[in-house]
Amino acid sequence: MEPGQSYYAEGGCACGQVRYALVRAPLFVHCCHCSWCQRETGSAFAMNAIIESASVKVLSASPKLTKIPSASGRGQIIARCPSCLTAVWSHYSGAGKAVSFVSAGTLDDPSLAPPDIHIFTSTKQDWVVVPDGVPAMTGYYDRAHHWPARSLARYRRAITP
Repeated sequence: MEPGQSYYAEGGCACGQVRYALVRAPLFVHCCHCSWCQRETGSAFAMNAIIESASVKVLSASPKLTKIPSASGRGQIIARCPSCLTAVWSHYSGAGKAVSFVSAGTLDDPSLAPPDIHIFTSTKQDWVVVPDGVPAMTGYYDRAHHWPARSLARYRRAITP
C-alpha cells in the first residue's frame, strides 16, 4: 500500500456480536504453518494480519480476553467473542497488547490481507502449496529483513512506551 492511501476494513466473529474495524493497513501479514497454530485453529495454518492495537476499533461488543499457553512458553492472549468464542485477534508476549495479530479470516473480505510471508513451512501440510513469489521460511523470520521500513517504524512506535 502506498503512503497516503486510506485503508478501512471491517470484520467480526461468526455470530456477529463482536465487530471491529482496521483503520490502517496491517503492518505485515503472515501465514503460519506451525503445528501449534494447526492445533489451535483446527486448520492447516493461521493467517495473522499484524497491526497496532490502536488501529483496531471495536464497533460493537468487546471481545473477551483469555490467556492460553503458547509454543514459546510465554503465553498468548486471545480476544474471543463472548458468545460464539470466535478468535478475532491475539496478543503475543513480544509486543504485548500494543500489537494485535488479527485473524485475517474474520475480516469481511479476507482477500484484503493476503500473506506477505509463509512461516514454519517445515511443518506445513504437504497438500498446501505456497505460491511462487511469496517468501517462505522453514521457521520464524527476521522482521528487520522481511518487513517494509515503514512497517518497522510503525511497529517500533507502537511498542515504545
